[in-house]
Amino acid sequence: MTVDTITVRVARKTAEAEGIARVELVAVDGQTLPPFTAGAHLDVHLPGGIVRQYSLCNDPRERHRYVLGVLRDAGSRGGSLAVHDAVAEGHLLQISLPKNHFELAKGATEHLLFAGGIGITPMLAMAQRLGADAATAEPFTLHYCTRSKSTTAFLAHLASLPFAAQVAHHFDDGQPEQKLDLAATLGKPRDGVHLYVCGPTGFMDWVLGTARAAGWPETQLHYEFFAGKPVDLADAGSFEVKIASTGQIIPIAKDQTVVQVLALCGIEIQTSCEQGVCGTCITRVLEGRPEHKDMYLTEEEQAANDQFTPCCSRSLSPMLVLDL
Repeated sequence: MTVDTITVRVARKTAEAEGIARVELVAVDGQTLPPFTAGAHLDVHLPGGIVRQYSLCNDPRERHRYVLGVLRDAGSRGGSLAVHDAVAEGHLLQISLPKNHFELAKGATEHLLFAGGIGITPMLAMAQRLGADAATAEPFTLHYCTRSKSTTAFLAHLASLPFAAQVAHHFDDGQPEQKLDLAATLGKPRDGVHLYVCGPTGFMDWVLGTARAAGWPETQLHYEFFAGKPVDLADAGSFEVKIASTGQIIPIAKDQTVVQVLALCGIEIQTSCEQGVCGTCITRVLEGRPEHKDMYLTEEEQAANDQFTPCCSRSLSPMLVLDL
């Protein structure tokens, strides 16, 4: 254990659905775990030195365990394969404290949750928080889109919860009448109604694009990407970064990331996802115009050009001056 991580034990690992593992983590000493809020995730240190982010999907009121759902992705960079093939019950893992960049909006009058595939994980925690009990329940509906029942994680668990009637399942191989009519479901934006979406990039683009086309303001749209869009470096140009504290100027070649080059120069920037998804590496920009490639900053934050994600983003100006 360090200041930034805690050691946990894999108490249970089971097959939750086709290609999806359910992993239950508990404190090594049997004590309670640090609290978390709905939408939170952990940085999990996996065998082979891999660090990946996984959403917490159990009820936030629980303090005795953390529950993760992990999809086996043959195209992954090793994280999901490590969970499925190298992590077993009884193993000890290092994890971060819970982090939350995907919180429920405070003061909302209604919440519309849209989950695509493994994007159910943060949504499940949100639904359990919103439907916790009569005294604290808030109006919500969860729309859960999957390929088929066999690939639907937490199906039985959702059916057992007191708010099961507020969960709508939409299967790609199901009858036409149960398919999601997104435009009709969203309708026009209403004051106090907030939309949340998580899942594959194509699913999220569909939901967010439909909402924006219907006039939904960005302040009522909340989302979390699990993977960044591929960054094409074929047309990328070289540029320089200047370290404000020392004046050191460092060239960045077109096939290198800022994080990679700075590490070679002995300047370490903490990273995690390395895809512009988690926000761990965000660095202040004092001068210059970044070329944003991330999926973390909002459009407004990107337009301000005063911060960027050096793990994947680049520069539109010859030089970026970084607050390092």
